[in-house]
Amino acid sequence: MTAALDRLVEVMDRLRSPGGCPWDGAQTHATLVPYLLEEAHELAEAVDADDRVGLREELGDVLLQVVFHARIAQEDPEAPFDLDDVADTLVAKLVSRHPHVFADAPVDGDLHAQWDRLKRIEKPERASALDGVPASLPALARAGKLAERARRAGLDLASVQDQGPERRSGRRAESADQDGELGRALLALVHAHPGADAEGALRRATRRWEAAVRSAEVRQPPREA
Repeated sequence: MTAALDRLVEVMDRLRSPGGCPWDGAQTHATLVPYLLEEAHELAEAVDADDRVGLREELGDVLLQVVFHARIAQEDPEAPFDLDDVADTLVAKLVSRHPHVFADAPVDGDLHAQWDRLKRIEKPERASALDGVPASLPALARAGKLAERARRAGLDLASVQDQGPERRSGRRAESADQDGELGRALLALVHAHPGADAEGALRRATRRWEAAVRSAEVRQPPREA
């Protein structure tokens, strides 16, 4: 495995270096973000479909994004780091957050709660249990993550209400009412199933519904308008 990873780093270095691929050489952390998100979604699809061949390929595509970002970071004139530094940081994090494995320490209560406590020690700048959840997450995924963070912090989700939509008039008010009703209904579903993968559940349900619609189209093609 080490030899294969070494070859991957060498290939990435060749692509990124002078005389390599012009497209690869022109990329930045920012320009690669859409590809990282796309590859993560394709990996999720392979998992949902139980596609072992696809899973192997998509894991490689996600790994490519990690190696690519690390190679770009290596070129930074002020704060460079490489793939070894990324791995070292990850190893240190995993070891420090699993004292019950690597330090023979007893589990201090619930494992999730222990993880959160150790994380707060590492990141004292975070004032809220909700800090650190990316705003760019899909809405259902973010709602579920925030709800799980709040629940693990000991907050009663049912006792916390949103502030309601801003005051509007006319058709905008009607639209805002519908938007608020749908949003609260979705949020209530997420809160009713703590710890569940709401994003994945909806993705899989939509996939099944899509397959059913496609099957119905084959049996009875839609009438022409």
